[in-house]
Amino acid sequence: MTQDFPSSVLFCCDHNAIRSPMAEGLMKKFYGHSAYVQSVGVHNDLEIDGFAIAVCAEMGVELESHRSRSFDEMEQWGDDLSGFDLIIALSPASLRRAQELTRHFHVEVEHWQILDPSGIGNTREAKLDAYRQTRDMLVKRMQDRFGPPTETDDA
Repeated sequence: MTQDFPSSVLFCCDHNAIRSPMAEGLMKKFYGHSAYVQSVGVHNDLEIDGFAIAVCAEMGVELESHRSRSFDEMEQWGDDLSGFDLIIALSPASLRRAQELTRHFHVEVEHWQILDPSGIGNTREAKLDAYRQTRDMLVKRMQDRFGPPTETDDA
């Protein structure tokens, strides 16, 4: 591993509909149960994005059952942000929210600049290309940060 491997990771973005669910699914696929992994958004006003589901399915990552949730809902459901070792913010708004919510805790917060593919491309293929670019950025950052995948399958 390139840095200490956290026991729990929270990915966050704006709506918990594209980047953070993709990151959550990829992390679970690559590192299995090495860490407790969740994702959250500043808002939860969108359902999981169909293009995110499609490009993750290409890598054997299933996102259909993902339910978007916000930081506020997370707190209401009793998930304590201070219980996470590492929070990875995938958007400027989620970075601000994570820093605001963790200012009294010792939680490491990182910001990964990951492309928001929503609104890019006019055709299905162009949109899929943008989402693949986002997925591949996440894969690269994840492997740079946590090392090569520890879970292997022949899917």
